[in-house]
Amino acid sequence: MSGKPAQLQLVVFDLDDTLYPEREYVRSGFEAVARAFDAELRPPFDLVARMEQVFESGNRSRVFDTVLADLHRPAAPALIQRMVDVYRNHKPHIRLFADADAALDGLIGRFKLALLSDGYLAAQRRKVDALALVRRLDSIVLTDELGRDYWKPDPRAFQRLASAWGLVGSQCAYVADNPSKDFIAPNLLGWRSTMVRRPGALYADLSAPAGGEPQLVIDSLDRLPESLASAGPPGRQ
Repeated sequence: MSGKPAQLQLVVFDLDDTLYPEREYVRSGFEAVARAFDAELRPPFDLVARMEQVFESGNRSRVFDTVLADLHRPAAPALIQRMVDVYRNHKPHIRLFADADAALDGLIGRFKLALLSDGYLAAQRRKVDALALVRRLDSIVLTDELGRDYWKPDPRAFQRLASAWGLVGSQCAYVADNPSKDFIAPNLLGWRSTMVRRPGALYADLSAPAGGEPQLVIDSLDRLPESLASAGPPGRQ
């Protein structure tokens, strides 16, 4: 179906590196791990600094393994799992980006506002709580609650969210940061899609697959009202 886009009704946000800086969460988690394991590991170096160094080197899935190797500890899957559990279940010290805070305030009352985010459920719930998002959003969808197969780029969580208000196509918009997966489903469904590309964000330099390119790229959510006004549907509605 072509022609003028339908009036926008629903704006859905991603969470990590869209509404708050993900590195802030990572550091918060490393600090929790350091507090929990300092006495047991007795590292001769700054444990948080070393974990951050490994993370920034690109070896993000093996931070704890690398630190244990630095300490000449034998491979210990049970210990690593304990460290992972502390990381995922800690109470994070995180704050909204200033522009995200302002954008939410500016959009409340103009549109239905929602969150749709991947990630391990316990961790994502704690992030939502730390950022006090429940009181500012009309709906929160954490895809891990539905099952790992609902994680992006699967479209079903998007469909469920739109259907809850009887909406389709360009009545909906998704605002996110990761071009490798975030915009495939909303583009397929005819949603409007906007990427916020922040300097230094974890996924800003990734490439989008065919069909997964955002319709508009902005460098700050201060430009979000403009992007919502100008972005049109990429395909069917």
